[in-house]
Amino acid sequence: MSEPLDKPRVLARRDLASSRLFRIEEMELRFANGAERTFERLGGNANASGAVMIVAMPDPEHVLLIREYAAGLEDYALTLPKGLVDPGEDIITAANRELMEECGFGAHRLEPLVELSLAPNYMRHRMQVILASDLYPKRLPGDEPEPLIVETHALDDIGALLAREDFHEARAIAALFIARDKLRAEPSTSLLW
Repeated sequence: MSEPLDKPRVLARRDLASSRLFRIEEMELRFANGAERTFERLGGNANASGAVMIVAMPDPEHVLLIREYAAGLEDYALTLPKGLVDPGEDIITAANRELMEECGFGAHRLEPLVELSLAPNYMRHRMQVILASDLYPKRLPGDEPEPLIVETHALDDIGALLAREDFHEARAIAALFIARDKLRAEPSTSLLW
């Protein structure tokens, strides 16, 4: 294992642009070796307290996925339910609310699995992956512009999902592999059915 590096010193920060959802920040940094660089990064909504992605298991072999419009790709994508943590919520409450809004189910059992980042060189965004089981029907109104299509897929057949043209979100893929491996390692204690 190598020695930890000293973090660069932040010399200055400036907001370059902002929108309803994002903020672009410029950072002037000085590294331990004296080199100075300017970096830009995409920040999130200042009112949000993070984000959650839910691996919802209606039974021990299956997972719920949603099909929603992905504006960045200008197409529909199959992914896991996810959303922002609202002010005052913890990640478990947020995950259960998002599950109810996007899939029409709540969960009696919610367990944090892992924290994932996306493009950490350019974004400070982190997402908490939550494993949800012991589901029950419960629908809450959400902020989606159209009803989401909910699909059920076998967790052990991630290969079939990867072969689809509409399933490609890296965080969802990582979350499914992590959940599958956890459930295989602890099948009798991980979930209460």
